Amino acid sequence: MQLFPHGLYWVCWTGSFLLCVMAVKFWIPWCLRHNWLDQPGHRKIHHTPIALAGGLAIGTSLLVVLMGGWCLLQSGQLPSTLSNPLTYGFSERLLQVMGIALGAMLMLVIGLWDDRYQPSAGPKLLAQIGVALLVAASGVRITLFMEAVWLHYLVTCFWILLVVNACNFADNMNGLCSGLSAISALFFAIHSMTQDHYLVASLSMVICGCICGFIPFNYPRASSFLGDAGSHLIGFLMAITSILPHFYGENDASAWVVLAPLPILGIFLIDMTWVVTYRLTHRLPIYRGDNNHLSHQLVARGFPAPVAVGLLWLAQAILGGLSLMLL
Repeated sequence: MQLFPHGLYWVCWTGSFLLCVMAVKFWIPWCLRHNWLDQPGHRKIHHTPIALAGGLAIGTSLLVVLMGGWCLLQSGQLPSTLSNPLTYGFSERLLQVMGIALGAMLMLVIGLWDDRYQPSAGPKLLAQIGVALLVAASGVRITLFMEAVWLHYLVTCFWILLVVNACNFADNMNGLCSGLSAISALFFAIHSMTQDHYLVASLSMVICGCICGFIPFNYPRASSFLGDAGSHLIGFLMAITSILPHFYGENDASAWVVLAPLPILGIFLIDMTWVVTYRLTHRLPIYRGDNNHLSHQLVARGFPAPVAVGLLWLAQAILGGLSLMLL
């Protein structure tokens, strides 16, 4: 049996990181020229317009890496220890990969639409549901221990919408959403490596690298924001990488591993639960933004914003580490 070269994972991370850095440097001037900017205003702490380049940069770098990897794989120039497992992974998951790629593109478009036109919550939610159903139809579904296929679709759509909107909610302070997502993607990669899901682990490392390439432009001071395009795309990717490994199978030693995505995405889910509960309790619209997120709570208690974000990163990393105990 040939062993998969695990060094490739770090090649994936490094290549996607460098590509995203270059992509951000391309898209920031484009955003400035075309007025694709986040303007100062209510509840915003920046005093000058900031380029909404994050979603475009992450999406571009992700596309280039995946297309480049696919071309290398088809060229036949890769060693068999690398090409054989990846070829098998693509052959087994081709329809899923196509569904994920199309879903990511559509979710990015929904975010761009939101950035430009600020549609009401209803149409945006319907668009998100459409993308979630498309992805579920491609075979990317949460099955757990359920027999009914309609339940697979229902739970998968609910999960994708939950994670996408949790990431959108968490995009409220420089570096918060991007940093939490990078940490989550790393732990999804680790879980996939332990199960020998080479394609999923490689994809997770690519996602992690792309997001890390954006962070220097977003934290601690921001020359670019994710925008709704970025938070929608990242949220979709987090939802997908939490589904793909099929965290529980016949060979798993512990049935508790099925719960692993919850701590890996813990801060996102805790923050959303906190905010939604607060808004419902105070009879406020769920989708109306406010300053009651976990990050704002830390700042209100005297922590500088970059420190508050760093503390939440640390909490996410600790929760990710705890998820490994479920293996």
